[in-house]
Amino acid sequence: MDKTKELETSFNHAISITERKSIIISGVKRIDSFDNEEFLMETTLGFLVIKGEDLEIIKLDTYQGNISIKGKIDSLGYFEGNAKKNKDDSILTKLFK
Repeated sequence: MDKTKELETSFNHAISITERKSIIISGVKRIDSFDNEEFLMETTLGFLVIKGEDLEIIKLDTYQGNISIKGKIDSLGYFEGNAKKNKDDSILTKLFK
């Protein structure tokens, strides 16, 4: 088995939120984008969006796929990889109509 595939399948996905001030996520494959108000990352179970205020990365372990974020957490949600592309396409389509 390919070592990359082996690592991807060995990640367990879990989320732990403490008092809406910090969040620890395991099973993160990659971070697509982030700023102080939104994080978009790919996890082993789909894409995850975290929204809030004053968000910042405290700890990032790319080998094990763990990330710790602090700040005020307002929401989080999942969507499938294809949904991201369709969402982007629909926004562009609306802009250029």
